[in-house]
Amino acid sequence: MLLNVSYNNPDVKRKIDAEVGEAFGLRERIKQGGIGIGHLVITESSVQIQNFLALDKYRNKCNIELRPRGVIVGFRALLDSYALIIPYWKLNLYKGRAEEYSIYRDNYFIKIEAKAKDKKVHNFIKRILQEKAAQAPTNIDDL
Repeated sequence: MLLNVSYNNPDVKRKIDAEVGEAFGLRERIKQGGIGIGHLVITESSVQIQNFLALDKYRNKCNIELRPRGVIVGFRALLDSYALIIPYWKLNLYKGRAEEYSIYRDNYFIKIEAKAKDKKVHNFIKRILQEKAAQAPTNIDDL
């Protein structure tokens, strides 16, 4: 789900919370050692997202925030902020070429740059995969 999150809209907040859960509290953020990473360079994106990114001439960057049941990939276009809301069960992560990760949800995708020296990015992606694995059902009865 791609949403405009520029304004404090209770309906949008409700949709996000229903999809990926409420934001972690301060104690949980400290306990986890942070829940996000920013300034990730976007190398490629789906047509819907690219239409927003093409509106300005600045370098396209995004950030990723962990939530209890998914992730939020945020980016800016002109004066608006947008968020791609991805629950873990719809999240697909791929290691593309040598220096790139692809983040998919249905027909939306964002590819981010991750050079070999960017250990922080690689560790955060591993953490997302661990969280996704922890959320996966373990028995057929859990479905």
